[in-house]
Amino acid sequence: MTDSSPIDLKAKHRAMWALGDYPTVATEVIPELGRRLVQACRIGPGQRVLDIAAGSGNAAIPAAEAGADVVASDLTPELFEAGRRLAAARGVNLQWQIADAEALPFADAEFDAVISCVGVMFAPFHQTAADELVRVTKRGGTIGLINWTLTGFIGQMFAAMKPFAPPPPPGAQPPPLWGDEAHVRSLLGDRVTDLELRHEKAVIDRFADGIEFRDFFKTNYGPTVAVYKAIAAEPGRIAVLDRKLADLAVRHDLGNGRMEWEYLLVTARRRTST
Repeated sequence: MTDSSPIDLKAKHRAMWALGDYPTVATEVIPELGRRLVQACRIGPGQRVLDIAAGSGNAAIPAAEAGADVVASDLTPELFEAGRRLAAARGVNLQWQIADAEALPFADAEFDAVISCVGVMFAPFHQTAADELVRVTKRGGTIGLINWTLTGFIGQMFAAMKPFAPPPPPGAQPPPLWGDEAHVRSLLGDRVTDLELRHEKAVIDRFADGIEFRDFFKTNYGPTVAVYKAIAAEPGRIAVLDRKLADLAVRHDLGNGRMEWEYLLVTARRRTST
């Protein structure tokens, strides 16, 4: 048996994020994350900004609202239509472009700021993605990321789903590693200065209980939909995963359905000299 080709892998990755309804997740569950990233990066008028793995524009649209000239890029263009509708409703214009985070179709040093809100972390080959985001950032320009952490809620959700998911391709790394400070430092290396790493928490109050959380994610969140699809013919395993995800939400419930999901906020500047 031969390994899947890179083209097959990208097709599978695109198809996974087209499952469910990620724009609903972004707008109903984590709407403030994009604004937080734009604020932390001090994005404003006159800047040319790239949002990598932008999805439906959770960070790209707030960047455009701040006055920047924004390119929202993603491997999964099925997400763009919802983003276009939301941008139009909020009275901003931005460019939507199909792009692989590991092979960006942009020139070296093209953007004043390069950002990604729980997006680039899902590219399977972390160093390749990190090299690309640094490459397209101007010298002295801003890099800004929000990544779910290994120990936070979403990191624990991926750990719960892992035994039920198909094996990752050889060399792929788990997405929540991007939420580990040492890993991010290693990925960016000495190519950046003014690196700041801050652990923050998103307040989630969308779900009344663990069952509502589980059912929402198994319906709308691409990676979760994909895992359930992989075990669709195994009712016993479905029941076990159902319990694990509902119990995870219950354990994190701070009362009245309120949860806090930890993320790592990364800001840096590309070094001005080699």
